Amino acid sequence: MATDIKAHITGTIWKIKAAVGDSVDEGDTLIIIESMKMEMPIEAMDPGKVKEVLCKEGQPVAEGQVLMIIED
Repeated sequence: MATDIKAHITGTIWKIKAAVGDSVDEGDTLIIIESMKMEMPIEAMDPGKVKEVLCKEGQPVAEGQVLMIIED
């Protein structure tokens, strides 16, 4: 089963901390979004492996946009 990791706020991708093939645990920071001069981490909700990264550092993103896919 795959889990979509979505942006919880509109902003710019500041840092991507996980790559395709990486194993992640619940609570690991996957991506950091910069919005209004604040850094907002997006964390893994469940353990799994990064299947796909759908964004790049410096890219503007909208709230609700899928940024990464994690599979069990």
